[in-house]
Amino acid sequence: MNAAGSPPADGDEPVRGPVRPSGLLDVLRVASVVLDAEGRIVLWSPQAEELFGYDAQEALGRYAARIMVHEQHLDLVVKLFADVMRTGRSWAGAFPIRRKDGSTRLVEFRNMRLLDDRGDVYALGLAVDRSTARRLEQDVALSTRIVAQSPLGLAVLDSGLRYVSVNPALERMNGVPAEEHLGRGVRDVLPLLDAEAFEAAAREVLDTGRPVVDRSMTGRTPADPDEDHVWSYSLYRLENVLGTVLGVAVSVVDVTEQYRANAEAETARRRLAVIADATTRIGTTLDLERTAGELADVAVPELADAAAVDLLDAVVRGHRSILGPTEPAVIRALAVRGVDAAEVLAAADPPGRVTRYAPDRLITECVRTGTPVMVPQVKDEDLARIARSPEAAALLARAGVHSYLAVPLIARGEVLGALDLMRMRNPAPFDEDDLLLARELASRAAVQIDNARWYQNARDTALTLQRSLLPSHPPVTGGLEVASRYQPAGATSEVGGDWFDVIPLEDGRTALVVGDVMGSGIPAAAAMGRLRTATHTLASLGLDPAVLLEHLDRITDGLDQAIATCVYAVHDPRERRCAIANAGHLPPARVRAGHAPELLDLPTGVPLGVGGVAFSTTTVELEPGDLLVLYTDGLVETRRDPLDERLDRLLALLDHPGDSLEEVCDLLLRTLHEPDNVDDVALLIARATAPAP
Repeated sequence: MNAAGSPPADGDEPVRGPVRPSGLLDVLRVASVVLDAEGRIVLWSPQAEELFGYDAQEALGRYAARIMVHEQHLDLVVKLFADVMRTGRSWAGAFPIRRKDGSTRLVEFRNMRLLDDRGDVYALGLAVDRSTARRLEQDVALSTRIVAQSPLGLAVLDSGLRYVSVNPALERMNGVPAEEHLGRGVRDVLPLLDAEAFEAAAREVLDTGRPVVDRSMTGRTPADPDEDHVWSYSLYRLENVLGTVLGVAVSVVDVTEQYRANAEAETARRRLAVIADATTRIGTTLDLERTAGELADVAVPELADAAAVDLLDAVVRGHRSILGPTEPAVIRALAVRGVDAAEVLAAADPPGRVTRYAPDRLITECVRTGTPVMVPQVKDEDLARIARSPEAAALLARAGVHSYLAVPLIARGEVLGALDLMRMRNPAPFDEDDLLLARELASRAAVQIDNARWYQNARDTALTLQRSLLPSHPPVTGGLEVASRYQPAGATSEVGGDWFDVIPLEDGRTALVVGDVMGSGIPAAAAMGRLRTATHTLASLGLDPAVLLEHLDRITDGLDQAIATCVYAVHDPRERRCAIANAGHLPPARVRAGHAPELLDLPTGVPLGVGGVAFSTTTVELEPGDLLVLYTDGLVETRRDPLDERLDRLLALLDHPGDSLEEVCDLLLRTLHEPDNVDDVALLIARATAPAP
């Protein structure tokens, strides 16, 4: 073995045992002829028989010039033969010969004098068909020219995978002179390459004879030690005509530009795929936290190993925020995501937390200037400007954060916050392509986030108005024990106009009201407030429920096309009765001891605001201990189930109501009202009590 650990090349050590011959002489078919001093043939090889057409019996003992040379060259050949025999100088030349069959063939000769152990002189003649020799010369010359002028890098490795020859193109690719290749292995010449896979492929070709085509290899060479290159190489086994394995031929093409172009195309395709994904995934609702989470979900892991979506707290509260150069940024965290990033998640602000970031922090710089901040290679001093505290910086360092990118979230000319991105597992630093993709994501998401935050602000305003208009009633009034609930619609839906009311009347009576203004948002809440005020005023007049609804109908008709449903009931504890009128609302449920819960059979009437249809009052008994349950449609209606099934479910839940009305309210809301319901709920439950003496 040599210093590189490879088997010895031919000539490195003495040959032991038989060695297979080269096939070159077999290609040339060299004929051998020995003449004595008189010019008679004394030895005649089988190749001579083939070349001249005479077998050994016909040739031996005859003068060579008579059967080997054309008549016109006879005198010249005799003279040249005499010179060789007299002087001992070798002679070479080409002459046409005359074959036994009379044909002529141009043959190239090499003649030299021989001496035996007794001092006798002989002449050895070696003859080759001139066309065969020229064809071989042309093949060698053509091969040499092709190899020398080929733009492909070409090399021959011996069976020990050491360079035997390299062409100029490979010299240029490797940046190493040809002579410094010879006798050395690939990893000796090019230590910056990962040659293990290449050598394994070459040994496989040597062992099996199966070529290897278009394999890739990446690394650096002395020709360009500062940049990675990509090469495509092919290998095939070299054998001579006898089948002896000579080594491995290698062709190499530098495909770096093509690889980069493909990589850029793949990056562009990935960018478009991420953007398309973002278009369908971000902004599916008008919930602010969910929209921020959707942005973080798209960014991880396609763009980063960890992502956080942070908004300026003032922006979340509906104010415009402009930071001065020395002002800190008050940031509200909305979402954080990570892949195998427990330490990074621990270092990040949890969703909902409001944190003050100093003016020198990178996120502060991002939201103050409205421009991206990219740190391709993060150093320790950078972590101190990324994290909220030294403890968080230590967590980021332990997690291996090596690259950071923050892009502003800008919508309608206002900086809302920032998308923060970090890489730990992905070894590539953030680059300009990543920045372009991050900005595109941030730009698309910012509009959705802005819509969500304005919607949330408007919804919060409507909800505040709605709650302010709902009554605060004592748990016991007149002859009733009362419990109530108001449940707004899901976070992605606008507040509706549902309401309830408990109105004490004269003589210990109590009016119970549940209504629902069609529509949503502030207009519905405002209409609800006006109807509630009107109901209070009309109830104080002691009107029959049907008459009261008729007055409400006329009032509703003047509320900007508002339409509402309503149930109005008046309980008289002394009569142990309840007078009820319905304006297009779902019927109340009554629960009596010893009876199954039931929906009251009331004339439905038409909604308030429709007009032209009279209302009617129905009187039902309500004994002490009986329950009357009034509710809006948001409690029982869904998009999937028939209303009758949902009402049956309501009655089943009321079959064993228990002792606490508060528990009954919680049970009904928990069981019937679904979290994604797009409608709000007003629920009012009254239990009749024994009248005071």
